[in-house]
Amino acid sequence: MIIKNAKVITLGNPNLFIEPGGVRIDQSGKIESVFNGDNVPEPMGGEEVIDAHGQYLMPAGICAHTHFYGAFSRGMYIPGDAPDAFPAILDKLWWKLDKSLDKDANYYSAMVCLLDAIHNGTTTLIDHHASPNSIPGSLDILAKAVMESGIRASLCYEVTDRDGKIKSDEGIAENVRFIKEAQSGKFGQQISALFGLHASLTLDDSTLEKARKECPDSSGFHIHAAEHVVDEYDSIKRSGLRVVERLNQFGVLGPKSLVAHGVHIDAHEIELLAGSGTWLSHQPRSNMNNAVGLPNVESMLNMGVKVCLGNDGFSNSSWEEWKAAYFAHKLLNLDPRRMQADKIYQMAIVNNRELVKTQFNGLETGEIKAGAAADLILVDYKPFTDMTIDNFPWHIIFGFQDGMVTTTISNGKILMRDRKITVLDEEAVIKEAKQISTAVWKKYHDLF
Repeated sequence: MIIKNAKVITLGNPNLFIEPGGVRIDQSGKIESVFNGDNVPEPMGGEEVIDAHGQYLMPAGICAHTHFYGAFSRGMYIPGDAPDAFPAILDKLWWKLDKSLDKDANYYSAMVCLLDAIHNGTTTLIDHHASPNSIPGSLDILAKAVMESGIRASLCYEVTDRDGKIKSDEGIAENVRFIKEAQSGKFGQQISALFGLHASLTLDDSTLEKARKECPDSSGFHIHAAEHVVDEYDSIKRSGLRVVERLNQFGVLGPKSLVAHGVHIDAHEIELLAGSGTWLSHQPRSNMNNAVGLPNVESMLNMGVKVCLGNDGFSNSSWEEWKAAYFAHKLLNLDPRRMQADKIYQMAIVNNRELVKTQFNGLETGEIKAGAAADLILVDYKPFTDMTIDNFPWHIIFGFQDGMVTTTISNGKILMRDRKITVLDEEAVIKEAKQISTAVWKKYHDLF
């Protein structure tokens, strides 16, 4: 495939604007070459040529932490008084919704999230799954949806003791089985696996010990950490250690492990994350929605923590998460100088692609360069002020919007062309998902 007549934004180091320019994609789904408008290659052997007509050609988005299983929470009525804090949100919403999921619900909740990702130009996602009444084989179901969509994803099952030891053991077994399958090459480079854990506050010492023992050395963990202060108090009560200290004691930290949130960690915990090379994913929209506070991201970055950007199951528009991070930290600190857009660029672009490299056997993506995976988007953005390399992150915050992505390509395969999904029957998926969501809502309400 050749894409020509584009305004190329490489997002490399350094970031380059090539206008006009384009790329040639080889048969393996990688970028073969990047060219300027004076050197458009001649198509060979039936190569498809896409004329971008002056649209921006950029790397596709990456999401460092999401939850496909939460899709059917949208618009769902929660009986009784509104949850007054995060522990009540867990108890009244998420820990009843996940119990209401079966195989079909797992599949279609993933499918609608994948459709949303394609529409928003996000082609790599790191998911964290829970369905305690449908654990064995649940990751295979998600993998089926991911493979059909053409998206790239890292999958895991959220091990927890909140539903008893039998189910926590099932979760451990599901992770171990699926990690071995993913590492066997069964899914190529489209799917990888982590060992999922819920959070310190729902994990006993014996389960953490077993998880560390069973987890293959070649894999890392994916766990929530200190999303709410209750996680810290619970950890201190259990062990006399703060959350990250406790996870470190059980060997959960490391350069392939990913912790989500870290809202209430202290300076020593930040040092442990930085020193161990552990990744941390920031989800500002979720943190605001749950009123749990916001992590001290700027200090984490300054201390060497590899902070990434996820969405925690919100929409897969990475730009919306950029905007939330930009505004929320300013408001929290009552200081408009805080959380500048270049910090968000570091998380969402640079760190996210480095995280993907650790999870997908060194895969290069998130940058337009020869040899990188052709994970690309065309964006119909018409700036009415100058857009330069220096001010580009601020154009993302104040200019780029949902719906501007017209074409999404993953590994050289077109998933959406001119805003039309090409790999899935979108109407059929949504119709079936709506019927299944009705059954899920009934099961959910029956638990009250």
